[in-house]
Amino acid sequence: QVHLVESGGGLVQAGGSLRLSCVASGTIVSINYMGWFRQAPGKQRELVAAITSGGTTGYADSVKGRFTISRDNDKNTVYLQMNSLKPEDTAVYYCNKATNYFASWGQGTQVTVSS
Repeated sequence: QVHLVESGGGLVQAGGSLRLSCVASGTIVSINYMGWFRQAPGKQRELVAAITSGGTTGYADSVKGRFTISRDNDKNTVYLQMNSLKPEDTAVYYCNKATNYFASWGQGTQVTVSS
């Protein structure tokens, strides 16, 4: 069974930075097309960044140039470096496969950006 554990969220002022981590067990992140998602109150979950097994990355327009997705194969961990944070980045952040999701989602990590 796949378990995904997200961490690294918190409260930060606009313009600040956070680095999120997603530790996976029961799967190998380097062979999967992995993504970071976020869900703000009253909104649908959206994919904000993804990384292919080959290391190619992609980003939603709303975060392009500010967020960077990466992974550490030895630690079986996917990261999301978030810079120049904006209040509209406030959401719960989750990791999962970018498509054909694992059935079980982690608990997510809350990111709150104050203005």
